[in-house]
Amino acid sequence: MDKNIRLLIGLIVAVVALALVYWLRIILAPFVFAMLMAYLGDPLVDRIVRAGLTRTLAVSLVFVAMTLLVILCVLLLVPMIASQIDLFTEVLPGYIAWLRETMLPAMQHLLGVDEQSELISKVKVALNQNWERASDILVLVLAKVTQSGLAVAAWLGSVALIPVVTFYLLRDWDKLIEHIQDLLPRSSVDTISRLAKECDEVLGAFLRGQLLIMIALGVVYTAGLLLVGLDLALLVGLLAGTAAVVPYLGAALGITAASVAALVQFNDWIYLVPVAGVFLVGQLLESMVLTPVLVGDKIGLHPVAVIFAVLAGGQIFGFVGVLLALPVAAVMMVLIRHAHHNYTASVFYR
Repeated sequence: MDKNIRLLIGLIVAVVALALVYWLRIILAPFVFAMLMAYLGDPLVDRIVRAGLTRTLAVSLVFVAMTLLVILCVLLLVPMIASQIDLFTEVLPGYIAWLRETMLPAMQHLLGVDEQSELISKVKVALNQNWERASDILVLVLAKVTQSGLAVAAWLGSVALIPVVTFYLLRDWDKLIEHIQDLLPRSSVDTISRLAKECDEVLGAFLRGQLLIMIALGVVYTAGLLLVGLDLALLVGLLAGTAAVVPYLGAALGITAASVAALVQFNDWIYLVPVAGVFLVGQLLESMVLTPVLVGDKIGLHPVAVIFAVLAGGQIFGFVGVLLALPVAAVMMVLIRHAHHNYTASVFYR
């Protein structure tokens, strides 16, 4: 078959796949999440199989371990996060008052803006009125969600679907890979297999390594802020750890939120020093230990590319797009690197 025809067929398949993801994005979330869980657990299953156990038994052991780990995290973290959210709603008026009485005058003095200016007056009115409206809206949304039994049932059904799909994908993962390989054109199977291996290395380094980095940084930030005495340490630490998927974003968001929380809680600028120390230690630990050991240089995704991938995926495909954004970006990086190599070796480039 002509090379141009093969390329055209590949483009058509890619467009059809994207269209299907877009049309089915509402129901795809549990399947995508289950696929990511199966991908993370498959290497451990393979190791257990090589040790002498059957595939089904190995999958059962890994599945039970993953399920227990998720249940343990839910039982430990959900009540703690709920208490932190309750605490935040209680102290929210204090944050609004701090912004109105401390932050606005400081910014006004720094920028040389007159206190009676129209802009300052509008900001003060907004701060005085809108936080009450925001609280009312939050209560209304929670009431609507609670009353909508159909929505809750659909959500619970999606969550219950994840472990079932994860188990079957784990059990048949190698067979699925073999079937996909058998469908590849024989003239291109070696090239595609090589690229798939590179993509697997990048995805494995990212999904496993970055997940461990996020967890480690979340623990470090939370523990450090607890030592400082911050009431919202867990909430800020989890926020910073989760945002660490984008380099430096987690530290930037975390130190901003922790600084505001410390100023409101302690009303003393000196507490900004230990807060900054916590995030400095976290950044040093990430750059000097966690990233070199857990990820290495296999990813190579620029921070701007990471931000763009997450925003673009969420905008086009919603929550499914957010789940797929970074894995797809990592695979695209491998393909672009391969295309760049072919281009620089071509007669056209020369």
